[in-house]
Amino acid sequence: MRVGLQPALNDINIDATQASSQRQLEISISAIAGDLEDRAPLNLCIILDHSGSMNGRPLETVKQAAIGLVDRLAPGDRISVVAFDHRAKVLVPNQVIDNPENIKKQINRLSADGGTAIDEGLKLGIEELAKGKKETVSQAFLLTDGENEHGDNNRCLKFAQVATGYNLTLNTLGFGAHWNQDILEKIADAGGGTLSYIERPEQAVDEFGRLFNRISAVGLTNAYLLLSLMPKVRLAELKPIAQVAPDAIELPVQPEGERYMVRLGDLMKDVPRVILANLYVSQLTPGHQAIAEVQVRYDDPAQDKMGLLSQRVLVEANVVQSYQPAPNPQVQQSILALAKYRQTQLAEAKLQQGDRVGAATMLQTAAKTALQMGDKGAATVLQTSATRLQSGEELSEADRKKTRIVSKTILQE
Repeated sequence: MRVGLQPALNDINIDATQASSQRQLEISISAIAGDLEDRAPLNLCIILDHSGSMNGRPLETVKQAAIGLVDRLAPGDRISVVAFDHRAKVLVPNQVIDNPENIKKQINRLSADGGTAIDEGLKLGIEELAKGKKETVSQAFLLTDGENEHGDNNRCLKFAQVATGYNLTLNTLGFGAHWNQDILEKIADAGGGTLSYIERPEQAVDEFGRLFNRISAVGLTNAYLLLSLMPKVRLAELKPIAQVAPDAIELPVQPEGERYMVRLGDLMKDVPRVILANLYVSQLTPGHQAIAEVQVRYDDPAQDKMGLLSQRVLVEANVVQSYQPAPNPQVQQSILALAKYRQTQLAEAKLQQGDRVGAATMLQTAAKTALQMGDKGAATVLQTSATRLQSGEELSEADRKKTRIVSKTILQE
Protein backbone atom coordinates (compact mmCIF):
# COMPACT_ATOMS: atom_id res chain seq x y z
CA MET A 1 0.00 0.00 0.00
CA ARG A 2 1.32 3.43 -0.91
CA VAL A 3 0.19 7.04 -0.89
CA GLY A 4 -1.19 8.79 -3.95
CA LEU A 5 -0.21 12.45 -3.72
CA GLN A 6 -1.29 15.00 -6.35
CA PRO A 7 -0.77 18.74 -5.79
CA ALA A 8 -2.18 21.39 -8.13
CA LEU A 9 -2.36 25.19 -8.08
CA ASN A 10 -5.54 27.08 -8.97
CA ASP A 11 -3.39 29.03 -11.45
CA ILE A 12 0.09 27.75 -12.32
CA ASN A 13 1.10 31.09 -13.87
CA ILE A 14 2.36 33.88 -11.59
CA ASP A 15 2.91 37.51 -12.63
CA ALA A 16 6.61 38.36 -12.23
CA THR A 17 5.75 42.08 -12.03
CA GLN A 18 3.50 41.75 -8.95
CA ALA A 19 4.91 42.27 -5.45
CA SER A 20 2.65 39.53 -4.09
CA SER A 21 0.32 36.90 -5.55
CA GLN A 22 -2.22 34.69 -3.81
CA ARG A 23 -2.59 31.05 -4.83
CA GLN A 24 -4.69 28.12 -3.65
CA LEU A 25 -2.78 24.84 -3.49
CA GLU A 26 -4.98 21.74 -3.74
CA ILE A 27 -3.47 18.47 -2.49
CA SER A 28 -5.31 15.23 -3.25
CA ILE A 29 -4.24 12.33 -1.00
CA SER A 30 -5.37 8.71 -1.08
CA ALA A 31 -4.22 5.15 -0.41
CA ILE A 32 -3.23 3.09 -3.44
CA ALA A 33 -3.31 -0.69 -3.07
CA GLY A 34 -1.25 -3.20 -5.00
CA ASP A 35 -2.96 -6.04 -6.87
CA LEU A 36 -2.60 -8.69 -4.14
CA GLU A 37 -2.81 -6.56 -1.02
CA ASP A 38 -5.44 -7.45 1.57
CA ARG A 39 -7.16 -4.83 3.68
CA ALA A 40 -6.22 -4.46 7.31
CA PRO A 41 -8.71 -5.92 9.80
CA LEU A 42 -11.40 -3.53 11.00
CA ASN A 43 -11.75 -2.67 14.68
CA LEU A 44 -15.25 -1.22 15.03
CA CYS A 45 -16.92 0.14 18.15
CA ILE A 46 -20.64 0.93 18.00
CA ILE A 47 -21.70 3.44 20.69
CA LEU A 48 -25.51 3.59 20.95
CA ASP A 49 -27.83 5.97 22.75
CA HIS A 50 -30.69 3.96 24.31
CA SER A 51 -32.20 6.78 26.37
CA GLY A 52 -35.96 7.04 26.85
CA SER A 53 -36.42 9.26 23.79
CA MET A 54 -35.20 6.39 21.58
CA ASN A 55 -38.16 4.23 22.63
CA GLY A 56 -40.08 2.36 19.95
CA ARG A 57 -39.23 2.50 16.26
CA PRO A 58 -36.08 4.65 16.62
CA LEU A 59 -34.25 2.13 18.82
CA GLU A 60 -35.54 -0.86 16.86
CA THR A 61 -34.24 0.54 13.56
CA VAL A 62 -30.90 1.48 15.13
CA LYS A 63 -30.53 -2.04 16.53
CA GLN A 64 -31.30 -3.40 13.06
CA ALA A 65 -28.64 -1.11 11.57
CA ALA A 66 -26.04 -2.19 14.16
CA ILE A 67 -26.82 -5.87 13.56
CA GLY A 68 -26.34 -5.23 9.84
CA LEU A 69 -22.80 -4.02 10.57
CA VAL A 70 -22.04 -7.20 12.54
CA ASP A 71 -23.15 -9.24 9.52
CA ARG A 72 -20.76 -7.34 7.26
CA LEU A 73 -17.65 -7.83 9.39
CA ALA A 74 -15.21 -10.43 8.12
CA PRO A 75 -13.29 -13.11 10.03
CA GLY A 76 -10.40 -11.41 11.81
CA ASP A 77 -12.30 -8.13 12.24
CA ARG A 78 -12.97 -6.88 15.75
CA ILE A 79 -16.15 -5.52 17.33
CA SER A 80 -17.19 -3.84 20.57
CA VAL A 81 -20.55 -2.35 21.52
CA VAL A 82 -21.23 0.31 24.17
CA ALA A 83 -24.69 1.54 25.18
CA PHE A 84 -25.45 4.71 27.12
CA ASP A 85 -28.34 6.57 28.65
CA HIS A 86 -27.36 8.77 31.63
CA ARG A 87 -24.82 6.04 32.39
CA ALA A 88 -22.79 3.83 30.06
CA LYS A 89 -22.11 0.11 29.89
CA VAL A 90 -20.12 -2.26 27.71
CA LEU A 91 -22.55 -4.60 25.96
CA VAL A 92 -19.91 -6.42 23.94
CA PRO A 93 -16.24 -6.19 25.06
CA ASN A 94 -13.68 -5.74 22.28
CA GLN A 95 -13.25 -9.11 20.58
CA VAL A 96 -12.48 -10.82 17.30
CA ILE A 97 -15.62 -11.81 15.42
CA ASP A 98 -16.15 -15.52 16.00
CA ASN A 99 -19.69 -15.72 17.40
CA PRO A 100 -21.73 -13.04 15.59
CA GLU A 101 -25.06 -14.48 16.73
CA ASN A 102 -24.20 -13.90 20.38
CA ILE A 103 -23.18 -10.31 19.61
CA LYS A 104 -26.48 -9.72 17.81
CA LYS A 105 -28.38 -11.11 20.80
CA GLN A 106 -26.67 -8.61 23.09
CA ILE A 107 -27.66 -5.75 20.78
CA ASN A 108 -31.25 -7.01 20.54
CA ARG A 109 -31.63 -6.96 24.31
CA LEU A 110 -31.26 -3.19 24.45
CA SER A 111 -34.31 -1.30 25.67
CA ALA A 112 -34.92 2.44 25.95
CA ASP A 113 -34.74 4.21 29.30
CA GLY A 114 -33.07 7.08 31.14
CA GLY A 115 -31.43 10.34 30.09
CA THR A 116 -28.42 11.11 27.90
CA ALA A 117 -24.72 11.31 28.82
CA ILE A 118 -22.77 11.20 25.56
CA ASP A 119 -19.41 11.66 27.27
CA GLU A 120 -19.88 8.51 29.34
CA GLY A 121 -20.59 6.45 26.22
CA LEU A 122 -17.69 8.02 24.37
CA LYS A 123 -15.27 7.33 27.21
CA LEU A 124 -16.14 3.62 27.37
CA GLY A 125 -16.19 3.33 23.59
CA ILE A 126 -12.68 4.76 23.26
CA GLU A 127 -11.42 2.42 25.99
CA GLU A 128 -12.85 -0.62 24.18
CA LEU A 129 -11.64 0.52 20.76
CA ALA A 130 -8.11 1.10 22.07
CA LYS A 131 -7.88 -2.53 23.20
CA GLY A 132 -7.93 -3.74 19.58
CA LYS A 133 -6.09 -0.97 17.75
CA LYS A 134 -2.88 -2.85 16.96
CA GLU A 135 -2.62 -3.63 13.21
CA THR A 136 -6.24 -2.58 12.58
CA VAL A 137 -8.30 0.24 11.15
CA SER A 138 -9.98 1.49 14.34
CA GLN A 139 -13.17 3.53 14.07
CA ALA A 140 -16.20 4.24 16.24
CA PHE A 141 -19.80 5.01 15.28
CA LEU A 142 -21.44 7.18 17.95
CA LEU A 143 -25.21 7.59 17.58
CA THR A 144 -27.45 9.82 19.67
CA ASP A 145 -30.84 11.49 19.32
CA GLY A 146 -30.49 14.06 22.07
CA GLU A 147 -28.60 16.74 23.92
CA ASN A 148 -25.87 15.78 26.36
CA GLU A 149 -28.18 16.70 29.25
CA HIS A 150 -26.47 14.53 31.88
CA GLY A 151 -22.95 15.00 30.52
CA ASP A 152 -20.28 17.59 29.80
CA ASN A 153 -19.68 18.70 26.20
CA ASN A 154 -16.14 19.89 26.96
CA ARG A 155 -15.40 16.41 28.29
CA CYS A 156 -16.61 14.98 24.95
CA LEU A 157 -14.11 17.13 23.08
CA LYS A 158 -11.28 16.10 25.39
CA PHE A 159 -12.14 12.44 24.76
CA ALA A 160 -12.15 13.11 21.00
CA GLN A 161 -8.62 14.52 21.29
CA VAL A 162 -7.57 11.47 23.33
CA ALA A 163 -8.94 9.23 20.56
CA THR A 164 -6.86 11.12 17.99
CA GLY A 165 -3.75 10.57 20.12
CA TYR A 166 -4.47 6.84 20.08
CA ASN A 167 -4.97 6.86 16.28
CA LEU A 168 -8.69 6.13 16.63
CA THR A 169 -11.32 7.70 14.35
CA LEU A 170 -14.71 8.90 15.63
CA ASN A 171 -17.80 9.15 13.41
CA THR A 172 -20.99 10.69 14.78
CA LEU A 173 -24.58 10.10 13.73
CA GLY A 174 -27.38 12.44 14.78
CA PHE A 175 -30.75 10.70 14.89
CA GLY A 176 -33.98 12.69 14.54
CA ALA A 177 -34.21 16.45 15.07
CA HIS A 178 -33.13 17.19 18.63
CA TRP A 179 -29.40 16.35 18.84
CA ASN A 180 -26.75 19.00 19.32
CA GLN A 181 -25.21 19.53 15.88
CA ASP A 182 -22.36 21.65 17.22
CA ILE A 183 -21.01 19.05 19.63
CA LEU A 184 -21.46 16.08 17.27
CA GLU A 185 -19.69 17.95 14.48
CA LYS A 186 -16.84 18.95 16.79
CA ILE A 187 -16.42 15.35 18.00
CA ALA A 188 -16.29 14.08 14.39
CA ASP A 189 -13.95 16.85 13.21
CA ALA A 190 -11.58 16.41 16.16
CA GLY A 191 -11.76 12.62 15.82
CA GLY A 192 -10.95 12.64 12.10
CA GLY A 193 -14.33 11.18 11.15
CA THR A 194 -17.57 12.35 9.62
CA LEU A 195 -20.92 13.69 10.84
CA SER A 196 -24.07 11.99 9.51
CA TYR A 197 -27.73 12.94 9.83
CA ILE A 198 -30.44 10.29 10.14
CA GLU A 199 -33.58 12.35 9.70
CA ARG A 200 -36.03 9.41 9.71
CA PRO A 201 -35.73 5.95 11.33
CA GLU A 202 -35.92 4.13 8.00
CA GLN A 203 -32.66 5.83 6.93
CA ALA A 204 -30.61 4.26 9.74
CA VAL A 205 -29.64 1.04 7.95
CA ASP A 206 -28.54 2.87 4.79
CA GLU A 207 -26.55 5.49 6.72
CA PHE A 208 -24.75 2.88 8.82
CA GLY A 209 -24.01 0.99 5.60
CA ARG A 210 -22.64 4.10 3.88
CA LEU A 211 -20.28 4.73 6.78
CA PHE A 212 -19.23 1.10 6.82
CA ASN A 213 -18.33 1.31 3.12
CA ARG A 214 -16.10 4.28 3.92
CA ILE A 215 -14.18 2.57 6.70
CA SER A 216 -13.87 -0.61 4.62
CA ALA A 217 -12.04 1.47 2.01
CA VAL A 218 -9.41 2.67 4.50
CA GLY A 219 -5.96 1.42 3.53
CA LEU A 220 -3.57 3.61 5.54
CA THR A 221 -3.93 5.26 8.94
CA ASN A 222 -2.52 8.05 11.09
CA ALA A 223 -1.58 10.14 8.07
CA TYR A 224 -0.04 13.61 8.32
CA LEU A 225 0.52 16.07 5.51
CA LEU A 226 4.02 17.60 5.66
CA LEU A 227 4.18 20.94 3.84
CA SER A 228 7.44 22.79 3.20
CA LEU A 229 7.38 26.30 1.72
CA MET A 230 10.18 27.84 -0.29
CA PRO A 231 11.63 31.29 0.48
CA LYS A 232 9.21 34.12 -0.43
CA VAL A 233 6.19 31.83 0.10
CA ARG A 234 4.00 31.90 3.21
CA LEU A 235 0.72 30.52 4.51
CA ALA A 236 -2.24 32.82 5.00
CA GLU A 237 -2.56 33.82 8.65
CA LEU A 238 -6.32 33.19 9.01
CA LYS A 239 -7.68 29.69 8.26
CA PRO A 240 -4.69 28.73 6.09
CA ILE A 241 -5.55 25.06 5.47
CA ALA A 242 -8.85 23.21 5.17
CA GLN A 243 -10.09 19.85 3.96
CA VAL A 244 -12.77 20.14 1.26
CA ALA A 245 -13.50 16.47 0.49
CA PRO A 246 -14.95 14.08 1.43
CA ASP A 247 -16.11 16.57 4.11
CA ALA A 248 -15.27 20.23 4.63
CA ILE A 249 -13.29 20.76 7.84
CA GLU A 250 -11.00 23.55 9.03
CA LEU A 251 -7.67 21.85 9.81
CA PRO A 252 -5.27 22.94 12.55
CA VAL A 253 -1.68 23.52 11.40
CA GLN A 254 1.32 22.64 13.57
CA PRO A 255 4.81 23.96 12.83
CA GLU A 256 7.41 21.16 12.75
CA GLY A 257 10.87 22.59 12.32
CA GLU A 258 10.92 24.46 9.03
CA ARG A 259 7.78 22.79 7.70
CA TYR A 260 4.09 22.53 8.63
CA MET A 261 2.26 19.39 9.75
CA VAL A 262 -1.46 18.74 9.28
CA ARG A 263 -3.19 15.64 10.63
CA LEU A 264 -5.27 13.82 8.00
CA GLY A 265 -6.20 10.60 9.84
CA ASP A 266 -7.24 7.58 7.79
CA LEU A 267 -6.70 7.43 4.00
CA MET A 268 -9.23 5.63 1.82
CA LYS A 269 -8.52 3.78 -1.42
CA ASP A 270 -11.40 5.16 -3.46
CA VAL A 271 -12.16 8.51 -1.83
CA PRO A 272 -9.25 10.98 -1.73
CA ARG A 273 -8.84 13.53 1.02
CA VAL A 274 -8.63 16.87 -0.75
CA ILE A 275 -6.79 19.63 1.11
CA LEU A 276 -6.70 23.31 0.18
CA ALA A 277 -3.86 25.56 1.36
CA ASN A 278 -3.99 29.35 0.99
CA LEU A 279 -0.54 30.66 -0.05
CA TYR A 280 0.96 34.09 -0.61
CA VAL A 281 3.90 34.27 -3.03
CA SER A 282 6.22 37.29 -3.04
CA GLN A 283 7.77 38.56 -6.27
CA LEU A 284 9.87 35.89 -8.03
CA THR A 285 12.19 35.96 -11.00
CA PRO A 286 10.72 34.66 -14.29
CA GLY A 287 10.91 30.95 -15.07
CA HIS A 288 9.76 27.67 -13.50
CA GLN A 289 10.08 28.08 -9.75
CA ALA A 290 9.50 25.55 -6.95
CA ILE A 291 7.24 27.18 -4.35
CA ALA A 292 6.44 24.24 -2.06
CA GLU A 293 7.11 20.57 -1.35
CA VAL A 294 4.54 18.07 -0.03
CA GLN A 295 4.97 14.69 1.60
CA VAL A 296 2.82 12.37 3.74
CA ARG A 297 3.79 10.45 6.87
CA TYR A 298 1.54 7.45 7.56
CA ASP A 299 1.07 3.99 9.08
CA ASP A 300 0.31 0.80 7.15
CA PRO A 301 -1.66 -1.42 9.61
CA ALA A 302 -1.83 -4.39 7.24
CA GLN A 303 1.99 -4.52 7.22
CA ASP A 304 2.36 -3.40 10.87
CA LYS A 305 4.60 -0.54 9.70
CA MET A 306 4.50 2.90 11.30
CA GLY A 307 5.96 6.29 10.45
CA LEU A 308 6.37 5.57 6.73
CA LEU A 309 7.06 8.45 4.35
CA SER A 310 5.66 8.97 0.87
CA GLN A 311 7.65 10.37 -1.99
CA ARG A 312 8.30 14.11 -1.88
CA VAL A 313 6.46 16.05 -4.56
CA LEU A 314 7.55 19.51 -5.65
CA VAL A 315 4.96 22.18 -6.44
CA GLU A 316 6.14 24.41 -9.27
CA ALA A 317 4.79 27.67 -10.65
CA ASN A 318 5.46 29.31 -13.99
CA VAL A 319 6.59 32.89 -13.27
CA VAL A 320 6.04 35.06 -16.37
CA GLN A 321 6.58 38.68 -17.40
CA SER A 322 3.46 38.77 -19.59
CA TYR A 323 0.91 37.20 -17.30
CA GLN A 324 -2.04 35.25 -18.69
CA PRO A 325 -4.29 33.34 -16.25
CA ALA A 326 -4.24 29.53 -16.50
CA PRO A 327 -7.08 28.53 -14.13
CA ASN A 328 -7.37 24.89 -13.05
CA PRO A 329 -11.09 23.86 -13.13
CA GLN A 330 -10.58 21.03 -10.64
CA VAL A 331 -9.03 23.33 -8.03
CA GLN A 332 -11.77 25.87 -8.68
CA GLN A 333 -14.33 23.22 -7.63
CA SER A 334 -12.46 22.78 -4.35
CA ILE A 335 -12.42 26.55 -3.80
CA LEU A 336 -16.19 26.65 -4.34
CA ALA A 337 -16.74 23.73 -1.94
CA LEU A 338 -14.84 25.56 0.79
CA ALA A 339 -16.67 28.80 0.04
CA LYS A 340 -20.04 27.02 0.37
CA TYR A 341 -19.00 25.70 3.78
CA ARG A 342 -17.71 29.03 5.09
CA GLN A 343 -20.65 31.02 3.74
CA THR A 344 -23.06 28.68 5.53
CA GLN A 345 -21.06 29.03 8.75
CA LEU A 346 -21.35 32.83 8.47
CA ALA A 347 -25.10 32.47 7.96
CA GLU A 348 -25.40 30.36 11.11
CA ALA A 349 -23.37 32.90 13.10
CA LYS A 350 -25.64 35.72 11.91
CA LEU A 351 -28.73 33.71 12.82
CA GLN A 352 -27.39 33.12 16.32
CA GLN A 353 -26.85 36.89 16.63
CA GLY A 354 -30.48 37.51 15.64
CA ASP A 355 -29.59 38.89 12.18
CA ARG A 356 -32.18 37.02 10.10
CA VAL A 357 -31.72 39.25 7.04
CA GLY A 358 -27.96 38.76 7.06
CA ALA A 359 -28.37 35.00 7.58
CA ALA A 360 -30.79 34.73 4.65
CA THR A 361 -28.44 36.72 2.40
CA MET A 362 -25.48 34.47 3.25
CA LEU A 363 -27.57 31.32 2.70
CA GLN A 364 -28.58 32.64 -0.73
CA THR A 365 -24.92 33.27 -1.51
CA ALA A 366 -24.07 29.72 -0.40
CA ALA A 367 -26.90 28.36 -2.59
CA LYS A 368 -25.47 30.18 -5.62
CA THR A 369 -22.03 28.79 -4.82
CA ALA A 370 -23.49 25.27 -4.62
CA LEU A 371 -25.11 25.76 -8.04
CA GLN A 372 -21.79 26.93 -9.50
CA MET A 373 -20.18 23.66 -8.41
CA GLY A 374 -23.12 21.57 -9.66
CA ASP A 375 -24.34 20.57 -6.19
CA LYS A 376 -28.05 21.00 -6.87
CA GLY A 377 -29.13 19.14 -3.72
CA ALA A 378 -27.25 21.58 -1.50
CA ALA A 379 -28.48 24.57 -3.50
CA THR A 380 -32.11 23.50 -2.95
CA VAL A 381 -31.66 23.03 0.81
CA LEU A 382 -29.78 26.30 1.26
CA GLN A 383 -32.19 28.36 -0.86
CA THR A 384 -35.21 26.85 0.93
CA SER A 385 -33.78 27.88 4.30
CA ALA A 386 -33.03 31.37 2.98
CA THR A 387 -36.57 31.75 1.63
CA ARG A 388 -38.11 30.67 4.94
CA LEU A 389 -36.08 33.25 6.84
CA GLN A 390 -37.02 35.97 4.35
CA SER A 391 -40.73 35.15 4.76
CA GLY A 392 -40.49 35.49 8.53
CA GLU A 393 -40.53 31.78 9.34
CA GLU A 394 -38.30 30.09 11.88
CA LEU A 395 -35.98 27.36 10.67
CA SER A 396 -36.94 23.99 12.10
CA GLU A 397 -34.36 21.79 13.81
CA ALA A 398 -34.42 19.54 10.73
CA ASP A 399 -33.83 22.56 8.45
CA ARG A 400 -30.82 23.66 10.48
CA LYS A 401 -29.29 20.19 10.57
CA LYS A 402 -29.73 19.53 6.88
CA THR A 403 -28.25 22.95 6.13
CA ARG A 404 -25.18 22.05 8.22
CA ILE A 405 -24.74 18.68 6.50
CA VAL A 406 -25.02 20.03 2.93
CA SER A 407 -22.49 22.74 3.76
CA LYS A 408 -19.89 20.10 4.59
CA THR A 409 -20.44 17.54 1.85
CA ILE A 410 -22.78 16.47 -0.94
CA LEU A 411 -26.16 15.44 0.48
CA GLN A 412 -26.84 11.70 0.47
CA GLU A 413 -30.36 11.02 -0.82
